[in-house]
Amino acid sequence: MPGQATTSPRGGTFLRTAAVLQTLALFFQASTAGLLLTSSRAYALHDYGSKVMYGAAMLYVLATILAWRPGGGSARPVLWSTGFLLLASAQVVLGIAHVASLHVPLGVLMFALSTLALVRALSPRSPLRPASGS
Repeated sequence: MPGQATTSPRGGTFLRTAAVLQTLALFFQASTAGLLLTSSRAYALHDYGSKVMYGAAMLYVLATILAWRPGGGSARPVLWSTGFLLLASAQVVLGIAHVASLHVPLGVLMFALSTLALVRALSPRSPLRPASGS
């Protein structure tokens, strides 16, 4: 339809891929956090995983911007992804400071939020595609 703002198929694919990568990186972090209780090697895995997770969060911000700009839809997903990147920054700081009492619950929250973002990105009616109205 003329005048209807939608995301490009390529932008949508990049957004879905970034959401999957971010969620998988957080799942890896949760897994290696559990391994920290039983293995000394898990620290290195958790450390490398934190860098991948932070990069995935930055990639997700980029993906939401690229999916939003061509269609001119709502900028809300860009704000959400930016907020998530701020949470990831706090998570890194808390991890470096070894504040597990805040680091662990924030990690759980981030995994839940990333899973919700993934579900939204994979849903047929993405929030980046405004409803066609007359």
